[in-house]
Amino acid sequence: MKIKFHILIAFLTIALCSIAQNKNPNDNVPKGGAKLLWQIQGSDTVYLAYLHDVWVFPRTTFKNKKQEKFYWRTVNDVKRTLPYAKLLAQELNTVNTNMLSIESEKERKKVLNEYEKTLFKKYEKELKKMSISQGRMLMKLIDRECDRTSYDLIKAYKGNASAFLWQGVAKVFGSNLKSEYNAQEDDKLIERVIKLVEAGQL
Repeated sequence: MKIKFHILIAFLTIALCSIAQNKNPNDNVPKGGAKLLWQIQGSDTVYLAYLHDVWVFPRTTFKNKKQEKFYWRTVNDVKRTLPYAKLLAQELNTVNTNMLSIESEKERKKVLNEYEKTLFKKYEKELKKMSISQGRMLMKLIDRECDRTSYDLIKAYKGNASAFLWQGVAKVFGSNLKSEYNAQEDDKLIERVIKLVEAGQL
């Protein structure tokens, strides 16, 4: 409650000073400060600010060191892989948009192969540095961001044979391209970590 009170006082102080001085509220922004949007409604100046979501969860308690270690590894894996899962979702949108303008199946395959080579060249070094647990996390987050498993994506773009082949390779390393993301049950902890990371709270 005290925090909310101080924030309210800060906003009121800024508003009163600006009105009293009859100056543009966006003038003379202090170093490291940020401009607020504002609009005038009659004789009132209304300040607008976009604030990040603030997530509040029950305090995390660990039964033992193993559980604590697992939690922080999950945090690390999410931070490492989430940007790549989001990036893949963006790339898929780009590919799908480009494919709409290509009618020839042969030309589509050619474009996809070239695009695949470009992506591998760009991200291969970073992806190779990922641990096995991070690789598994990435596959789960791909399903979260794209609403399709890695297996389904490979099958859609490269065919059944490629999907089957890469699933076999994944199995050798203890992974599964068909890993699905379930925010309400199995992946409840991961979802919590993602929300905190995205909000800058972790």
